[in-house]
Amino acid sequence: MAELSRLPGPVMDLWEWQYEGACREADPNLFFHPEGERGGTRRRRDEAAKAICATCPVIEQCREHSLAVREPYGVWGGLSEDERQAILARPVRKAS
Repeated sequence: MAELSRLPGPVMDLWEWQYEGACREADPNLFFHPEGERGGTRRRRDEAAKAICATCPVIEQCREHSLAVREPYGVWGGLSEDERQAILARPVRKAS
């Protein structure tokens, strides 16, 4: 018989927070830029997506998820692709 304590938990428990996301009612195109979008157009789209994130009850879970899985595209948890990349590039400090 399998050791139950070693089995993964229900998958739904890992993703249920997404049902509470403020983005569920928004246009997904707002969170993911079209190929080649640059400059002011991209910045305005990112800002509009982040405004929705700012009202979201699960922004922290979304942000943690995007950093944990190294989400390469879109605005997640109020962070753009470049912002996530900068966070992940920071050196990790060891506790002393």
